[in-house]
Amino acid sequence: MSDPLFVRIADLPAHAGETVTIRGWVTHVRSSGKVAFAVIRDGTGVCQTVFVKNQLPPDVWERFAALTTEASVSIVGAVRAEPRSPGGVELGVADLVIVGPSPADYPIQPKEHGIDFLLDNRHLWLRSPRQRAIAIIRNEIEQAIHDFFYERGFLRVDTPILTAAIGERSGLFATEYFDEGNAYLAQTGQLYGEAAAAAFGKIYTFGPTFRAEKSKTRRHLTEFWMIEPEVAWNDSEANMLLQEELVSYLVQRVLERRRAELSELERDVTKLESVKAPFDRLNYTDAIALVQARGSTTQWGEDLGAEDEALIVRDATRPVFVFNYPKTAKAFYMKENPDDPRTVLCDDLLAPEGFGEMIGGSQREDDYDKLVARIKEEGLPMDAYGWYLDLRRYGTFPHAGFGLGLERTVAWICGLQHIREVIAFPRMMNRLRP
Repeated sequence: MSDPLFVRIADLPAHAGETVTIRGWVTHVRSSGKVAFAVIRDGTGVCQTVFVKNQLPPDVWERFAALTTEASVSIVGAVRAEPRSPGGVELGVADLVIVGPSPADYPIQPKEHGIDFLLDNRHLWLRSPRQRAIAIIRNEIEQAIHDFFYERGFLRVDTPILTAAIGERSGLFATEYFDEGNAYLAQTGQLYGEAAAAAFGKIYTFGPTFRAEKSKTRRHLTEFWMIEPEVAWNDSEANMLLQEELVSYLVQRVLERRRAELSELERDVTKLESVKAPFDRLNYTDAIALVQARGSTTQWGEDLGAEDEALIVRDATRPVFVFNYPKTAKAFYMKENPDDPRTVLCDDLLAPEGFGEMIGGSQREDDYDKLVARIKEEGLPMDAYGWYLDLRRYGTFPHAGFGLGLERTVAWICGLQHIREVIAFPRMMNRLRP
């Protein structure tokens, strides 16, 4: 005879009064001698299951005694309402099968563990309620990003991970590429996004990017995900308006749909509820004056560091734009500011609460000669950018775009101080496993 209907735990309330099968992993067990309880998780939720000794065959009761943390099980039982239980229901057990036993020495115990130990056991740490909450919020944000751009008529374009051209000054991961010399793991999909914008008008890319910076800060990963819209005919002002709209949308989406997960993370949601456009704007020159007044030694012409960014948002309740940085501090493809040729038409969007830059954007240089001059100034290989320069030869046009770092955005919305928790298997300077 086959088991009763298999039901995911999240769907159990719709089956109150029925006998069903659930399958999952054991998180906790306890027994009073005649009544015992096992809490089961299946990825969709958790459910308390109740074993009553005098209502069970002896072999089922004995199998309960063999349960250990993270053993995988299949349980048949009656669904009944129980407001005190997770999800508002519990399962009165009729049968138990241990599908996969788990040794009693399960590495992650209900006690404090060091972060290196937890990262060494990341494949198991993912099973914790906290990590599940983070993953669900990340998934919600990813889906919200796709919905945001789809609803606004953007086309998603998937750009190469292996490339000959580079977009930033930071370190590159190189690999031999057949007879073509070195290829590099992409730091950005932007350059290809510009070509796609000329074909399709407004596009976005969403994919992994790689930076070979020897950084061990809480805000850096060597492999991370970027969302990069590129819009034909947008200038720097329109670019910032799109950023405001996107970030506000993402925050409100999480507040609407993922309150339970924010609560699991003990996130102060009042700090998110005020995140609505418009955001404050500060030009670079005024930003330098502000951070110097607050104790920084950063001088005009230098890029703003993490400490400077924290000073800028010290009293902010929503993200802050810093715009029009010096040309020498930014990438070659940014458009020269006609009102001050020392600077470029760009912006960084800084998250409040000290989470740092989550977006970098700019209007792109659409003048062929100026772009060639900047490539030469940077000492970049001209032959790698022939196709990119073609975009200025054949129908050049004003355009702008930005890159949103997914992990930094998730970390800020979740209120997590270290970025390593917001991706399933973080890659950092000293970590390649698991």
